[in-house]
Amino acid sequence: MESKSTPAVVGISGASGSIVARETIDKLIQMNIPVIVTASSAARMVWREELDESFGDALERWVDSGQFTYYHNSDLAAPIASGTFPTLGMVVVPCSMSSIGAIAHGITDNLMRRAADVSLKERRPLVLLPRETPLNAIHLENMAILSRLGATILAIQPAFYMRPKSLQDIVAFFVERTLLALGVKDSLPDAMRYEGHRA
Repeated sequence: MESKSTPAVVGISGASGSIVARETIDKLIQMNIPVIVTASSAARMVWREELDESFGDALERWVDSGQFTYYHNSDLAAPIASGTFPTLGMVVVPCSMSSIGAIAHGITDNLMRRAADVSLKERRPLVLLPRETPLNAIHLENMAILSRLGATILAIQPAFYMRPKSLQDIVAFFVERTLLALGVKDSLPDAMRYEGHRA
């Protein structure tokens, strides 16, 4: 595990699930891990539909932490577009099927896709959280390609065995799974581990 001074990259695409992106960034900052974020225009549209906190307000809050940097998705000169810039890896949350397809086929026409490509080529963790159903054969084939390339496909599907009581319980589980897959945590909290039959 690298020094916590090394940033984690978070890409936010236009799939549903903005709350998981927000809570993942919040948790990384709480862990004193610097975060670099880029987001598509579609991501900002979905964010507006799904969350009460505006994307701009969230950016201001994160910047105030002193552990946060934001780059526009068109900024291909940003440091995260280069493999020479060290990162802990990248999370794309939520990850749209168009982003899955582009990353799977090496299309690097924006910063988020380029940064994901960098993670693959540098053999850094790349964690993709798709939120789509049903999945067609194209979606499945693209995810299989990425899995073979070393990416972690962490579909946003509830862990029903945990008997979640709220949306926040479901989101918290995915945040913890994401941090584990990224390599910034060594294990899930005890309360989130499956312990077999519960009375």
